[in-house]
Amino acid sequence: MTAVIETHGLTKRYRGGQLAVDRLDLTVPAGSVFGFLGPNGSGKTTTIRMLMGLIEPTAGSVTVLGGTMPKAVSSVLPQVGALIEGPALYGFLNGRDNLARFDAADPTADPRTRRARVAAALDRVGLTPAANKKAKAYSLGMKQRLGLAAALLQPRRLLVLDEPTNGLDPQGMREIRSLVRELAADGTTVFLSSHLLDEIEQVCTHAAVMAQGRLLTSGSVADLAAGGRGRLTVITPDTGDAARLLKESGVTELTIAEDRVTGDPPDDTTELSDITAALVRGGVRVRGFGVERASLEDAFVALTGEGFDVAG
Repeated sequence: MTAVIETHGLTKRYRGGQLAVDRLDLTVPAGSVFGFLGPNGSGKTTTIRMLMGLIEPTAGSVTVLGGTMPKAVSSVLPQVGALIEGPALYGFLNGRDNLARFDAADPTADPRTRRARVAAALDRVGLTPAANKKAKAYSLGMKQRLGLAAALLQPRRLLVLDEPTNGLDPQGMREIRSLVRELAADGTTVFLSSHLLDEIEQVCTHAAVMAQGRLLTSGSVADLAAGGRGRLTVITPDTGDAARLLKESGVTELTIAEDRVTGDPPDDTTELSDITAALVRGGVRVRGFGVERASLEDAFVALTGEGFDVAG
């Protein structure tokens, strides 16, 4: 696949010497749903701002849809829909009039078909019933939907979303996930950041993980999740003996809860069948044994050594 976004040595240093992004090499394949992950202060928001031409890099290059940013802003941005750090809305206008105002600001938008575009965008995000309600009375989730509708007024080759499900209830989150999949199926590349790792795992095809301004890893979500270690679980009435034998077999971070003993399995060179054999030889009555599939969260914690916080 061709790349929709490419960065080479992308660096941003603020006044005072703060290094926000450090030599970032990133490639976003065309047609992908690309998740952008990182803990607090990792440089994600700064990176997105540079991608959109909102701030200039200190060093390195950014190419979006074949154009070098920020020089190509005028030709690139009409092909990009964006919802970054929450929507900027006119509170005194209703939802429909907000979208009409945004559409009127687009020099490529045909005013003769504006009403139809606005109605279609409202319908696509489920806001038609609230179209005549003033934006200042919208809930956070409704504001997110309206911001997403503004990004979808025109067909876009690239959609950049920062926390698209922020403030939505579970049903709204499912609807947005479904919408993202539909857009990707129609050929739109979607680049999104989210603090919900489970959501990224459900909807994204590719992802990148940043920490302290540097790219730790990137690739397909399946490959990244495979880099995490699943948890080994033994179900037995002999939990004490099981924990002792598992520790001797190289299993770490052991916990016991009722009839379950769980832990991190040893390295890949250890056969799980050898562990079960050791348990049986030790007289442990094994009623269940298995390794849970590693999740993207497992891989994230293994890479960063910390929990996840979207801010930054």
